[in-house]
This record gives sequence, structure tokens and C-alpha cells, in this order.
Amino acid sequence: MITLVLTNRNRDIRIIKNCLDSLADQSNTDFEWFLVDYGSNESHLEELRSLIQNYSQIQFITCPTYGQLWSKCRAINIALKKASYSFFFVGDIDMIFHPNFMKKIISSSDFEKVIYFKVGFINKQESLKETTFGAYDIAFTSDKEATGMTLYPTAALKAINGFDEFYQGWGAEDTDVHIRMQNAGYTCEFYDTEVLVKHQWHPKTYRSNLSKQPYHSSLERINHAYMVQTRKAKITLVNQSMEWGMPTAIKAYEELKNPVATVQYTNSVVTIKALLAQFKNFKNQVVKIKIKEEHKKEVFKNTLKRFVRKKHDTFYSMEVVNNLILEEIITNFRNCPYDYSFDRHTNQISVIINFTA
Repeated sequence: MITLVLTNRNRDIRIIKNCLDSLADQSNTDFEWFLVDYGSNESHLEELRSLIQNYSQIQFITCPTYGQLWSKCRAINIALKKASYSFFFVGDIDMIFHPNFMKKIISSSDFEKVIYFKVGFINKQESLKETTFGAYDIAFTSDKEATGMTLYPTAALKAINGFDEFYQGWGAEDTDVHIRMQNAGYTCEFYDTEVLVKHQWHPKTYRSNLSKQPYHSSLERINHAYMVQTRKAKITLVNQSMEWGMPTAIKAYEELKNPVATVQYTNSVVTIKALLAQFKNFKNQVVKIKIKEEHKKEVFKNTLKRFVRKKHDTFYSMEVVNNLILEEIITNFRNCPYDYSFDRHTNQISVIINFTA
């Protein structure tokens, strides 16, 4: 018996429907099925809720994390904590599955192995077709370096505390789990006998400076370096400093609308360092933090003071401030409900954090 999880944030409804249809049409339907939406906007959620009414077997979980960094790991772990079957398959909402996919992976399941699957990639023109699985032409296939579509022994994955929730944004989280499962003594086997999963084309999501959504400019590189350290240090157990797979409590997110305190800062280096040091003292409060770029006149004045060797302030760029705050949240407060925005036009950061949760 298998638990399957899909995660989503604002993916095209047509793509989601194709994925769900392919799972609803499986020759073996003896599996439990989670769809975890992690932070889609309200208009998308309305469409999604309407769609999934056609799939009674889906266990639908919504996380009101629209103003937070994408956390595929936490979304997966929320389902993992609820998984009741012996094997746990991590899928992708962009995929179309072969009609016999579940039947074949059930027959391939092994308590001593992690099995991951070759993926066929469909181009844009093919993806727009409405046809059967076998009729989609493949442009190219993944190799053994692509570790996303994976079947795990559920107890073994839980024993290493699931996916590492340090990973936020995109990159390296799937490979990290494979490394840790191998460190725990399991074999990772690449199933490339045939293509059982096809990836639907979709445009890459490029950020615009007009976007106020949380974004860290170096996060993918940090994720990769973190994964390399996991490999070198032969780490198995993660998420040890805080609860993993923690559900998102609606009430705690609603409390973000009514912060009990609002504190304002500039991008002065000493001010930002002091703010980050104070984060742990905001316990049991809902706090709104606003950071505004210091006036150019004040920055210039301090620059002159530096040249004449007088006591002066130095200033971070607002991008550096943004990255530092997001790193603090990821490392120490990622389970706290928060709503983050960075307006790069006005150079202002606003973050509300519920430190009571």
C-alpha cells in the first residue's frame, strides 16, 4: 500500500487537472493520495477547490503561506506525518502518470530500497494536446541525477525526520534525502526500464522587480552548499532543532492581521545586527517589523564622517538586509507564521511574524 503526495503553489489549473486525471485513471487505485497546497493565492485556490471536487479520493491540505518562501519540504512532511501506508511516493503536480504506474511501483517496492523514476519531458506543443499517456511524444528524458520522483519506505523516511526543512525556495532538497537515506544504509535505485511519468511543459517563473514576494538572491547556492555539507559530514538525521511536518494553524495566521507591536528600523549595519539579535526576545508576540532605506543625505553625512575618521554609521544595501532577515527566518523561525514583502521600488521591507506559534 502506498501514500502519494503532490505539492502545489499557483500551478496552471489545466496542468493540475491533467495530473489528477492520470492518477484517477490508474489501473490500481489502492493508494492514499494527498494534495498539499502551500501558499497559492486566493483566486487560484478558488479554482483548485472547484477542480478537486471531482476527485473524492484526494485528501486536500491547504497552508495559508502566500507571503512566505516556498517550502516543498514542509509541504511533503505535513503529508508524511499523516501517511498510514508502508511506502511513500513523492510526486510532482506537473506530471502525467502512466495508467499502470501505481501497479508497477507497488510491485517494485522494497523495504531496503529507495526507488526513483526516469521522467520523459514533453515540449510545449505536445503539452497542449488532450490525449492518452502513450500518445505524448517525449523531447528528452531525465538521467539518474534527477531525484524527484521517488518511492520511499515510509518508516525509514520518518526515521530520518523526513525532508530537511532548511531547504526553502528551490533546489537540492530531493538529492539531500537520497544522500541521507544512503547514509542510513538504504540503496537508491534508478528505474529506467521504461518511462512511467511524463513532465508537462510550463513556462519558468521568472521574478520581476515589481514582485513583493519573499525572494533570497543566493538561496539556491546556499541550498546546494548545504547539501554538499550533508554529503561530506554523512548526515542522516535533520530537523532536530524544531518540529518538522508542522501543520499550519489557521488561527495563528489570522493573528497576523492584528500585530500587537510595530517596530521600525533603517538599514544601518548596527541596527540590523541588533534587530536580528532581538528576534528571540519577541517570544509570545505578533510583531510587525518595517525597514526603510536611510535617507541619502544621512548616508552621505556618515560617509564624510568616515573619511575624516569620526564616529559614523555604515549601511547595508536593502538586498543584503532582505537576505539576512530571510536567512534568520529560515534558520530559526521557519515554523512561525509570517507575512513578508519587499518593495524594491520604494526599498521598504515589511514582515509580520507570529512568534506565539
